[in-house]
Amino acid sequence: MKSIIKLFISSILLATFSCNEGFQLYEVQSSRVEINNSVSEDSTFLKFIKPYKKNIEKDLYTTYAYSPKNYDKKNGDLNTAVGNMMADAVYKLANPVFKSKKSKNIDFVLLNYGGIRSAISTGNINKKTAYNLMPFENEVVVAKLSGKDVYELIDYLTIARRAHPISRLKIELDKNYKLVNAEINNNKINIDKYYYVATSDFLLKGGDKMTFFEKSVENTVLNYKIRDLLIDYFIEIDTLKSKIDNRFIIKK
Repeated sequence: MKSIIKLFISSILLATFSCNEGFQLYEVQSSRVEINNSVSEDSTFLKFIKPYKKNIEKDLYTTYAYSPKNYDKKNGDLNTAVGNMMADAVYKLANPVFKSKKSKNIDFVLLNYGGIRSAISTGNINKKTAYNLMPFENEVVVAKLSGKDVYELIDYLTIARRAHPISRLKIELDKNYKLVNAEINNNKINIDKYYYVATSDFLLKGGDKMTFFEKSVENTVLNYKIRDLLIDYFIEIDTLKSKIDNRFIIKK
């Protein structure tokens, strides 16, 4: 039966192409051209783009602030200096925007470890620094979660035991990684209360398996890219002074 079907299909294809008098078979040849030092520069093209390149480089490398040391996300267990800086920056600059929209404050911030794409090296901080840290187009959004859902969020962080950036949220684990204490802005979490959590649109959609954000009863888009927020933050500060602290720790 399969042979008959194959013969039938072949007959149809043959008839179709036979009826098309314009059908021709061409031989296509290709070659691989490697771009290396042997390829000469196009002086006319380089002259054309030179002013544009100069303006872009000036914009990218204008100094905003200074970093007295290297900040790398690998330096730290449950929280890192660079992650703390990013989460704190989101709270500082996104909260006024959110308040202007909702007349309420953001309660805490949660970003993701994988969203930190670069270290901050010792020296000048500029727009390029922000692009290296956050090359994606992710934006800040604010989710409204119940206290019960916030505990699910904390359970996720407790199990993951990864330095996902947080701000205004404190988590303490015992030596067996069991939750000992959790607070939002130095207050116990009320399961009957709703909390406003600033995060990224990537995480709001379940990125990094943060499915608890699916339970948000209200989402507020701030139209504020995290990268642009970091640029604004760098412009505001003089020297980067972030450090590892006790916002997420194993209690001795």
